[in-house]
Amino acid sequence: MNWISLVVPGMLVIILCYGLYKGVPVFDLFIEGARGGISSTASILPPLVALMTAISMFSASGALDALTQWLAPALSACGIPPELLPMILMRPISGSGSLALYEQVLSTYGPDSFLGRVASVLQGSTETTFYTIAVYYGAVHVSRTRHTLPAALTGDLIGVFASVLAVRIFFA
Repeated sequence: MNWISLVVPGMLVIILCYGLYKGVPVFDLFIEGARGGISSTASILPPLVALMTAISMFSASGALDALTQWLAPALSACGIPPELLPMILMRPISGSGSLALYEQVLSTYGPDSFLGRVASVLQGSTETTFYTIAVYYGAVHVSRTRHTLPAALTGDLIGVFASVLAVRIFFA
């Protein structure tokens, strides 16, 4: 048995023992924390459902395909493979949607192809921006995100270019 697998259970035992040593009602505080988690989940649920509905409507309407065709020439001129556009567009919106598109890229082009490698790096170097904003700002009831969305989408765009560049440098 590896000692690393004991780190989390060990920390739990240490925290429990320390709480009991200090006379803290550990179980009562655990229940209070669980109750807070349930209320946080209830407050996050409406923005999450709205986001998932919007994603489904966007994909089912054909808007994703139309946007992909519209952006393909511009990104192709920048050196970004047009075949990855659906994944690039889906990644800031939905992690599971982009994962399905990622799997499609790997099954079509192979994991060792240029497209497969770029898709792999892209999957790990960009964020599900809209999901993250919906969850975190929804949990604290913030309605004006100010500069968060432009900054996060700029980071995603840089992640796209960096993914292509990294694969070109390391797998040329």
